[in-house]
Amino acid sequence: MRELCWKSERKGFDVQDNIPRFGPHDRIEVQLIGYVPFSQLTYCLSEKQWVDIGQILLVPMGGQRVMGIVVGEGDKNLEARKLKSPIDVISFLPKVSHQMLRFLSWVSDYYMMPRAHVFKLAFSIPEALKPQEEQKQLIYKPKEHEIRMTKARKKVIELAVKGEGWVPKELALEAGVSLPVVLGLEKEGVLQPISIKNSFSFNIKEPNPDFIQIKLSPAQQLAADELVKDIKDNQYSPTLLDGVPGSGKTEVYFEMIAQALRQNQQILVMLPEIALSAQWLKRFKARFGEEPAVWHSDLTKAQRRKTWQAVITNKVKVVVGARSSLFLPFTNLGCIIVDEEHDTSYKQEEGVVYNGRDMAVVRAYLEKIPILLATATPSLESWVNQKEGKYKRLHLESRFGGQVLPDIHLIDMRKEHPIRGQWITETLSQAITENLKRKEQILLFLNRRGYAPLTLCYSCGHKLECGHCSAWLVEHRNKERLICHHCGLETLRPKTCPCCEKEDTLVAVGPGVERIVEEVEKKWPEAIVAQASSDIFNSPAKALDFVTKVEKREIDIIVGTQVISRGYHFPNLTLVGVIDADAALGGGDLRAAEYSWQLLWQVAGRSGRSSKQGHVYLQTHLSQNPVMKALVMHDRDLFIEQEIKERQLAHMPPFGRLAALILSDEDENRLMQACYCLEQSLPQDNEIYVLGPATPSIDKLRGRYRRRFLIVASKTARLQTYIHQWLVKVNLSPKTRVKLDIDPYHFM
Repeated sequence: MRELCWKSERKGFDVQDNIPRFGPHDRIEVQLIGYVPFSQLTYCLSEKQWVDIGQILLVPMGGQRVMGIVVGEGDKNLEARKLKSPIDVISFLPKVSHQMLRFLSWVSDYYMMPRAHVFKLAFSIPEALKPQEEQKQLIYKPKEHEIRMTKARKKVIELAVKGEGWVPKELALEAGVSLPVVLGLEKEGVLQPISIKNSFSFNIKEPNPDFIQIKLSPAQQLAADELVKDIKDNQYSPTLLDGVPGSGKTEVYFEMIAQALRQNQQILVMLPEIALSAQWLKRFKARFGEEPAVWHSDLTKAQRRKTWQAVITNKVKVVVGARSSLFLPFTNLGCIIVDEEHDTSYKQEEGVVYNGRDMAVVRAYLEKIPILLATATPSLESWVNQKEGKYKRLHLESRFGGQVLPDIHLIDMRKEHPIRGQWITETLSQAITENLKRKEQILLFLNRRGYAPLTLCYSCGHKLECGHCSAWLVEHRNKERLICHHCGLETLRPKTCPCCEKEDTLVAVGPGVERIVEEVEKKWPEAIVAQASSDIFNSPAKALDFVTKVEKREIDIIVGTQVISRGYHFPNLTLVGVIDADAALGGGDLRAAEYSWQLLWQVAGRSGRSSKQGHVYLQTHLSQNPVMKALVMHDRDLFIEQEIKERQLAHMPPFGRLAALILSDEDENRLMQACYCLEQSLPQDNEIYVLGPATPSIDKLRGRYRRRFLIVASKTARLQTYIHQWLVKVNLSPKTRVKLDIDPYHFM
């Protein structure tokens, strides 16, 4: 309960342009960075101290020295002699922009999250705020005489040639070699040492907007011209770029990036997952001659520090990153591009719960810059926004180069069953065999990691479950482990049933991608098979290696999950088979139909992206479902309109608003008592009603029991105010955690 906070309880952040500087003896409000227990504290400037809003300071806090940002005027009623003064102004870094402070405030208020937590997203690299002491760096110096060259040395030299200067350890880490390799090159004079103080060296050259010119189709050119105009106008302009898979949306928004580069502005491109960046980066370099900066969780601390500093000092122009890149401190942001805007990966579910796509629109609005939402399968929220005139829509209705969309076939699993113990039907098997004869590539899609989702005893029926969660353990045969996909618990597969203690009675039930790989390798032993899942694509380097092998036709059959379903362009891939097309339609989720349609249309779009006709086979038990009918008829708009009508009748998003309140506790009785207290304290509002407490499908997670209230509100209701009035009435045990999810996506 104490972690929740609300705008009415806080001060500061009413940031206006042209505010006078704060001078000696002025009270200033400082937001501490990385010191979560406190949100904001008031300090008094000493003699000769002058600061601006957004200035980064070193301040005293309980015997410690911590970083903070000036966010507004402090309380004038506080006595100066009782207030501490800042220790120092961090002058080597520029101020955080007013727009950035407004944005952080907006996120905090909208999602009802503590400001300290939101600030931690933006300032997640404390090392970036500290002055770097004078240090030795190495620069490349060509040698007149030849030296002994190895693969490791070649990697180091290739990096050193690009950069202005490297710290030896960071150069070794980036090149993937040992430190002695770098020091050996220094000893031979290939790398020359220099002393640098407060260096912001960033080893990426600026992309060239005119490196090459791509010939666009007439439809692409019209869309690109409109986006270029938005950049030139330099004002808030939200646009939905809606195009079928293979229509060339990326090339269109590359023209938007090029114009922003010509205007010397910064550009942020958001991708839902780092696995998607591998092929995207290759296409970017082919267009602009250099790669952009990247921002994701796989970077080292040193890489993150350098990138963060390069962003705030305007030394990097293009950043491509996951949802967290939205919180980078851009000082000259010219546009934001959200690729695959429909993707649920933009929703952050832990810590500060937020939607990266929605907050990207907010940041663009506050920065007064254009934002582009690109997708082949628009979210209902974006579709309704463009229908209501809030967004502009640019539509690419055909594939680039006149290529036709793939033919989509339904395999009715009620009529055609696979052989017992197998998962691929005869119809799909024949299509795979024919494709292999033509030496064309195949993608088999199943959005389920591991070997099998359930292991049970055929003697007593016992199911192997996680000891901390009410979820089955998933068998991962490649790792020889049973894994909980919710808490990460790993254990060896037992030889005897834990319940009846009989040996060799445990069997795998249902398929995961590993099991499909096993079946494919038995049926087509001559084919080269590769698995594509988040277990494999756990770094951009591994994703790039996989992409390169597919492009070189070193892989015949891909068996993958949703990481392979969007964004990739493989010209020789002409057949897609979906093993279980109904997987996402169950469970009663509000967005089940929308999510299924998006996922299946995206994965179908991987097929036939060159001159060869593509084919897609969907194995389904629900051939009459509106999702399946829309896919077969390629009638996307009809499906969207039907889904919109159903949501509108039910007053569900985007025609209403939702919020989820999830309570958890290690003690189930204490949890139920907390739920009872909340039930008795519900405020009355004609535009809002509350459902629950309900038991989620996973009622125990990481050792804590869970219950959920669902708050349903009209679009005009003051949802945050209602929640605040509700929660301040109750006093729950500190051991009972309360998680608030505004605009929830999942209900498990």
